[in-house]
Amino acid sequence: MTPMPEPRPAIAPGMLNVLVATPLGAGGRGGIDRIMDELRREFAERPPADLAVSFVVTRGQGSIVRAPLHLARAIAAVARRPDVVHVNLSSHGSAVRKIALCRTARLLRVPYVLHLHGSRFRQYWEGAKGALRSEIDAMFLGAARILVLGSVWRDLVAAMTPEAASRVAILPNATRPPEPARLAAAAPREDVVILFLGRLGARKGVPQLIEALAGLDPGHWRCIIAGDGDVEGTRAEIARRGLGDRVSAPGWVGPSEVESLLGEADILVLPSFDENLPMSVIEAMAHGLAVVATPVGAVEDIVADGQTGLLVPPGDTEALRQALKRLVADPALRRRLGEAARSLHAARLAIGPYADALAGHWRAAAGASEARAGARRRAKGGA
Repeated sequence: MTPMPEPRPAIAPGMLNVLVATPLGAGGRGGIDRIMDELRREFAERPPADLAVSFVVTRGQGSIVRAPLHLARAIAAVARRPDVVHVNLSSHGSAVRKIALCRTARLLRVPYVLHLHGSRFRQYWEGAKGALRSEIDAMFLGAARILVLGSVWRDLVAAMTPEAASRVAILPNATRPPEPARLAAAAPREDVVILFLGRLGARKGVPQLIEALAGLDPGHWRCIIAGDGDVEGTRAEIARRGLGDRVSAPGWVGPSEVESLLGEADILVLPSFDENLPMSVIEAMAHGLAVVATPVGAVEDIVADGQTGLLVPPGDTEALRQALKRLVADPALRRRLGEAARSLHAARLAIGPYADALAGHWRAAAGASEARAGARRRAKGGA
């Protein structure tokens, strides 16, 4: 079923009308939609006095066949000339849709904030040729503000479009901290619980994770590998390795199940080959889990090896096994890393400050646009 467009908020005089373009919409499984759902909830609970924020879908859930309809609706929403458009961007099909949206905004002189999320956007941008490369460059060059999730992405934008470098700002993903009562209710466990959250497959390092688990000494540990993607292949490999008694793959889990799993776990593992800034790591830090991850994308901006987690090289199964072995055997290390991770989350990765910072970027984008319009009016008057 095609979801109905979300109602547009009432806009009082003097309020800034912000349109947020998100790929799948409320409840979407991807990382972009998860952070936008958090943002939607935050603004519902704590609405900014000067902003009217609405959301529009560009791809939609379900069949890709419906994507052009969703995109047409999004373009029509931009054509109604909001004060600012916030464009969440990933690679490939997402980029093609956002190129059309941003081109419309530029034609109508509607300022837009470009928010880069895609884990493989470097490869996509560097590999683009001809008209596609020109359109991607124009999308970045025309943005009033460009938001990236970490320093590696700031450097990429500056290298690819130097003229836009001054408009780039780092805004890492954020999550809501767990309820204090949920943290307090966590019961001691005999087994150490290792948790993976993400799309099952090669890019997230799931084959290496299963191999590492197969090499762990038998002991008081178990692992949950949760997510969509190659669920059946993952289950088959778990069985082939003889791990069925201590490793499970439940498939995709919704937000409430994610919260329950995070509350149950001691260790979050994400041995990815490509990431931007994964939500699962941020959620795990909020819950005070010990994190094992790879230094890809912007992960190193928040996971400092030996301080707020452990980092292992991508594809290094033995290093992954040793990191998990250390954490399983050392509750004091798990506790120290988890407490440091929770403190970092409270200081830098909580949804409240994130929403406030994003609202500030929207106001700045609208102000810069108005300043340019005023300059154009003055120039015409003096001609």
